[in-house]
Amino acid sequence: MSPEHWTRPSRSEDRGHADETAPAATSAAPTREQVIAGLRATSEGGADLVQLLTPEGQRVSHPDFDIEISGQQLREMYRDMVLIRRADREGNSLQRQGQLGIWVPLLGQEAAQIGAGRALRPQDMAFPSYREHGVAWCRGIDPTELLGIFRGTDHGSWDPNRTGMGLYTIVIGNQCVNATGYAMGQKFEGMVGNSDRDPNANEATMTFFGDGATSQGDVHEGMVWASVYDAPVVFFCQNNQWAISEPTERQTRVPLYERARGYGFPGIRVDGNDVLASLAVSKWALDEARSGNGPVLIEAFTYRMDAHTTSDDATRYRMDDDLQAWKLKDPIERLRVYLLREQIADQGFIDEVQNEAEELATRFREFCLNMPDPPPERMFSAVYADESPVVAAQRDEYLDYLSGFADAGHDTEGSVR
Repeated sequence: MSPEHWTRPSRSEDRGHADETAPAATSAAPTREQVIAGLRATSEGGADLVQLLTPEGQRVSHPDFDIEISGQQLREMYRDMVLIRRADREGNSLQRQGQLGIWVPLLGQEAAQIGAGRALRPQDMAFPSYREHGVAWCRGIDPTELLGIFRGTDHGSWDPNRTGMGLYTIVIGNQCVNATGYAMGQKFEGMVGNSDRDPNANEATMTFFGDGATSQGDVHEGMVWASVYDAPVVFFCQNNQWAISEPTERQTRVPLYERARGYGFPGIRVDGNDVLASLAVSKWALDEARSGNGPVLIEAFTYRMDAHTTSDDATRYRMDDDLQAWKLKDPIERLRVYLLREQIADQGFIDEVQNEAEELATRFREFCLNMPDPPPERMFSAVYADESPVVAAQRDEYLDYLSGFADAGHDTEGSVR
């Protein structure tokens, strides 16, 4: 739905009375076939899809979301996507080789994440799930800082206050509640819609989640609170078609972006494999939030081209034909074709970026292989902000237990051998 066609309900409107002429829910219920047809209206995401760059690399216009962007910005976003994909592929390989406990791939979702990530301003805040490697890259977080979570050595090594991005959230959907609370704080502190100062200094929050998370109560609760408090938060749903083994039609009976209407704020569906459209829609949504107009839901219609995690076997529930069809909509390839066709970049630039990606992968791997194991007391050190007598007693008991082994000792890094 375009912004021009969206009208927010007035606070004074009576929302408590249903339309007495509406048909009964049972008589209006669509068939299963109609539900699936509606959710998969076309392979491009339906008539309301916002798209600025086709899968063939053709630039198209949009009446509401056109964007002016320089050649330099286009080259930078291409570089962003190539580098983070290469780091992602290396993470996958490291897990297969026993160096990581698990890895969560983003393959195919680079455009959604880079477009949204580049729309954020330094003063904004991002709340991720556990797949937002591209958003982390845009927030200045080096890919090596992600490794501790998946190797099991820490819960996240970056500073949310410095980077403007929270730590990865493993509990599905919980980040939406956290993001809404943070955004409410931004509003209460006068950091939203403040015309008495530089409007560019206003703040907003963006939270990222998948289509499966929309079935979690935390997402619903976050949207309810965001709506009634007009919190400056953008809900960015990466609809990658599968919540592990459950397809989208098992999660909802309407397209996900249309759910926003029930909460009282706009929802927009964007081509999540189009980095230009993802950037344009995210910029608009964040500006809406910063200006005090309240929340927005973005559904980035994309496809997860790898398994949900390295613990998942997607071949057990996905059709290979679908995967092959989505490979033709690859977000990196369509931008590469556009850059070359329009002579915004040449093959030398493409090769240079690829070489840089290989250097990143090498550094990423070497960092992982040389990560020190944390000392055993580490698991007790950050449970509470202040030391708990109970946890301290558990720590002392555990360390005393370890000291009883014949080979007990600490290496130069402080780890038990």
